[in-house]
Amino acid sequence: MNSLNFINIIGQFVLFIAIVFGHIPRIKKRLHEIIKQMKRIGYDSLLLIAVTSAFTGLVTSVQASYQTSGYIPTSLIGVLVGKSTMIELAPVLTGLVLAGKVGASIAAEIGTMRVSEQLDALETMAIDPVDYIYMPRIIAGIFMFPLLTIISNFIGIISAFFLSTFKYGVSSYSFFSNMRDYFLPSDLWGGLVKSVFFGLIVTAVACFAGSKAKGGAEGVGRVATQTVVYSSILILIMDFIVASLLFGGIK
Repeated sequence: MNSLNFINIIGQFVLFIAIVFGHIPRIKKRLHEIIKQMKRIGYDSLLLIAVTSAFTGLVTSVQASYQTSGYIPTSLIGVLVGKSTMIELAPVLTGLVLAGKVGASIAAEIGTMRVSEQLDALETMAIDPVDYIYMPRIIAGIFMFPLLTIISNFIGIISAFFLSTFKYGVSSYSFFSNMRDYFLPSDLWGGLVKSVFFGLIVTAVACFAGSKAKGGAEGVGRVATQTVVYSSILILIMDFIVASLLFGGIK
């Protein structure tokens, strides 16, 4: 891919997002489809997010104890776990996991509709695919990613608490009181702001890539893979940008 093609694709993607958001006033007409996609993105991903978050919390507790051994007391593990989970781990890992599950699924679904000419059939019947297919999935992603991030925060912190209690002897009072004393509102909403952008990135990239699919089954597989790769890269880039703006990295 040369530079001109790359710039062309970026321009098409930005225009695609602008067109989708131009259909926001018609959101009430697609409320049923949005709710359906919210269930697909949110409820159907709960088990995967729960398992990922639980083990992330356990690993974070172990690493916090190991890396701070001899420097800070173990009673402050809750502070390290709470801040790292809310600011970084929960939103980013949730985004990356859902890029693989939700993003690939949406891209494959829409890609199949493209190569089988179902999208062309919708246009023939005067049904706009942007309004009927893309917009509900993107809106659902924007709403459900933050909710899943909140659940990820809760499960990650609770799993870290249990490990800290049983393995390192940290009392529940010390764990949660220290976390509360050092808690800043920006720790929580900063991660949620990230997750909103991650939800937009994953669903928008999936819809855009799927709409460009061609070449039969091989093409569908290609756009699904591209969705996971590009979404993951954009999530990490957006994580840096949002963190820099919210937490003072850029002066």
